[in-house]
Amino acid sequence: MAPRVLVSDELSETAVQIFRDRGVEVDFQPKLGKDKDKLAEIIGNYDGLAIRSATKATEKLISAATNLKVIGRAGIGVDNVDIPAASRRGIIVMNTPFGNSITTAEHAIALMFAVARQLPQADTSTQAGKWEKSKFMGVEITGKTLGVIGAGNIGSIVCSRAIGLKMHVLAYDPFLSKERAEEMGVTKVELDELLAQADFITLHVPMTDKTRGILNREALAKTKPGVRIINCARGGLVDEHALADAIKSGHVAGAGFDVFEVEPATESPLFGLPNVVCTPHLGASTTEAQENVALQVAEQMSDYLVKGAVSNAINMPSITAEEAPILKPFIRLADVLGAFVGQVTESAIKEIEILYDGSTASMNTKALTSAALAGLIRSQVSDVNMVSAPVMIKEKGIILSEVKRDKSGVFDGYIKLTVTTANQTRSVAGTVFSDGKPRFIQIKDINLDADVGNHMVYITNTDVPGMIGFIGTTLGNAGVNIANFQLGRHHAGSDAIALLYVDGAVSEEVLDKLRANPAIRQAKQLVFNVD
Repeated sequence: MAPRVLVSDELSETAVQIFRDRGVEVDFQPKLGKDKDKLAEIIGNYDGLAIRSATKATEKLISAATNLKVIGRAGIGVDNVDIPAASRRGIIVMNTPFGNSITTAEHAIALMFAVARQLPQADTSTQAGKWEKSKFMGVEITGKTLGVIGAGNIGSIVCSRAIGLKMHVLAYDPFLSKERAEEMGVTKVELDELLAQADFITLHVPMTDKTRGILNREALAKTKPGVRIINCARGGLVDEHALADAIKSGHVAGAGFDVFEVEPATESPLFGLPNVVCTPHLGASTTEAQENVALQVAEQMSDYLVKGAVSNAINMPSITAEEAPILKPFIRLADVLGAFVGQVTESAIKEIEILYDGSTASMNTKALTSAALAGLIRSQVSDVNMVSAPVMIKEKGIILSEVKRDKSGVFDGYIKLTVTTANQTRSVAGTVFSDGKPRFIQIKDINLDADVGNHMVYITNTDVPGMIGFIGTTLGNAGVNIANFQLGRHHAGSDAIALLYVDGAVSEEVLDKLRANPAIRQAKQLVFNVD
């Protein structure tokens, strides 16, 4: 059955056709996003939800989306999506961070010009029949210092445009390397240095706990007298009341704002102030940008629902369409390793370590780790997946670490999962052979070579004579057929393990008969979905 996507906001017909062309059944109801009750009533029928800003994907809506696998936001902002709720339900949330980058950067530059030359005020005055040439004395852009807070996708474009305008550009971004700054032709500085030197300041950072109020009253007091401030990023990055006071005092010469703390912004302390230019969140409002993000979200959602490729996801590691078929058997391996440990571990897990050896170290390990965690938790929570598992691990306070190393053994690459509880440490390692099937290569540091079966019995015991006979007789008397088995031990008389491949489920009653043997420390039924 073809996956189904609901489009509840306005998308172009071209974007809608992309879904159809890629084998996705699409229900185009562009006005539905405003009817939250009707949307909640039918959302359970769809695998995907494509939205812009009108649809609010709240926790209530997400709880009703029993089949939903992906939410695609045509645009960069996902403020209208409850991402934690979506993650807990295993729903991927995608956005389109690059489709409107140029448009937003150009709007920031346009506002900078408008504020520098008081263009809106001059236009209003002139069209009112006045000729107040001396009233609107502006400043040149050329030769001025521009401070860019946030040098990511949009910020880097602003830097490029500003350099083209012969401005000196300072960039504050904790994630900007010195080498990248040199490549961009900007000077990397700390925030206080930027505030003290910039003639213009423009913000291009997301709204986080660290960036909220980044230009508060204290920060504004550190700015250069006569500075002009542009915000096309997110409302709340700048304290609007503090900025209004700074403009009234003359410390700040002007501001251009496209975003506000409360939107729609029907009032703001900035409204009506001299040399303040305000626009109604137009950063992405060009014909080209709106079409670009619509096409992009349709392509991303289709690729995920049809091919398993994940791109521009907020809450899930990206998996390209090219690497998806290569990664798929290793994702299954990681899931199997997690499922093994999850089923044999009987006490609360405190730490998890995942080792990527050889070729696996150069793979998309974030995706592999997500798969391993999903397998690990599945024995407790049946509907967990690669999206929700990392959230659950974090909520449980479990320490997670990844280790990558060069090839260290006979296998080109393998994955080893180790968990630590209050009582013990358990580990299992596996690889993928040329047939694409997962295999166990080590359990409890005991080397072996074992296929993964749908139904298995795992036994740990002291290596004493007669164990194989006892296990075979006990299962045979219970009518359990052993299709195959693998044995392993460190040395004679030490710990030993047995993996039995059986034709179906084994009852707890039968397992208790195995556990009655004093040499057997654990007998567990394992179930894997490997077909």
